[in-house]
Amino acid sequence: MRVLRGMVYTDRMCFEPGEITVEGERIEKVEHVEAGVLSEKEAQTYILPGLVDIHFHGCAGYDFCDGTTEAVRAIASYEMTHGTTTICPATMTLSEEQLLGICAAGAEAAETEVLEEGIPLKDVLRGIYLEGPFISEEKKGAQNPAYIRTPDRQMLEKLQQAAKGMIRMVAIAPETEGAMDCIRDCRDAFRFSIAHTCADYETAKEAMEAGAHHVTHLYNAMPPFTHRKPGVIGAAAENEETRVELICDGIHIHPCVVKSTFKLFGAERMVLVSDSMMATGMEDGEYALGGQPVTVKGNRALLKDGTIAGSATNLYDCMRTAIRMGVPKEAAVRAATHNPAQAVGLSEECGVLCPGRRADILIADGDFSLLEVMKSGRTVKE
Repeated sequence: MRVLRGMVYTDRMCFEPGEITVEGERIEKVEHVEAGVLSEKEAQTYILPGLVDIHFHGCAGYDFCDGTTEAVRAIASYEMTHGTTTICPATMTLSEEQLLGICAAGAEAAETEVLEEGIPLKDVLRGIYLEGPFISEEKKGAQNPAYIRTPDRQMLEKLQQAAKGMIRMVAIAPETEGAMDCIRDCRDAFRFSIAHTCADYETAKEAMEAGAHHVTHLYNAMPPFTHRKPGVIGAAAENEETRVELICDGIHIHPCVVKSTFKLFGAERMVLVSDSMMATGMEDGEYALGGQPVTVKGNRALLKDGTIAGSATNLYDCMRTAIRMGVPKEAAVRAATHNPAQAVGLSEECGVLCPGRRADILIADGDFSLLEVMKSGRTVKE
């Protein structure tokens, strides 16, 4: 048994003086304590849930699309030790054959692999995010246009079978041929996210009403929000069921826009994602994303034509960046824990510190520097 004391991020989505009792792999109790009971050090210690990254591609020199057990293990280990204890890595726009292999490799690794400290990989790898191939060529971003195709229910079902049910989000451009029908026909079997799209306001609104209640990396790879053409962004702001992703790496989105977006959508609908690629945690140099060469310098990752190619920043650092930009810490933590868990149907498993849940816990100092990571009650970084 272990007892943790500090400023605890409670299920009320705020920090309160508290005490958490961990027994084995689970949280046994979360109790409020009077502020005066905490020591000076405890009063400056933040205790929060392990983060949940539902959209990223790789890190530590590996890409999920490598489609190997080695890659999946390395990615999960890096994420876990850097504060992201639940992951749903993303695919890219690739051939159906490649995607089938990637999905199968992820599912097999989840079933068989065990990470450090005896932690089953399946407790970290909780889903797959299908980013492509159902996107717009005009807004392809860093995706390979050679493999873009129209939405296909049969293909989705084949991929889900290969993934053994692990696909938790499907990116889709609703203006493309067959997309709206696919959303309507498959809304009970898949979650859809509007992504890499030229959709106008009316089309985006129709897609949300049809069942697409998520938006992939808001602002990026979509028309801008203007006073006469509100587009996807305006439609999402109006639709209370829709959550939106934001990449807060300091490169993708200006700090003013980050703060304004949290005000526009409210803390309850914001989802921080890293969208990180294989260079995350590595030195500057030449890497790849979706088979295309990427040059990384600092936390900026670019294709040869200057297109931003994902980020080189992990989710914990994105969350800290959001806080430094002026986002209230309670809102930033919610957007990196509870909200993404809700978005992919994992809110009963992770993202909140409460009795009975797996003890995925982060301990940070007053500046949110990460001091310790616990996964399933085991310390994986200190």
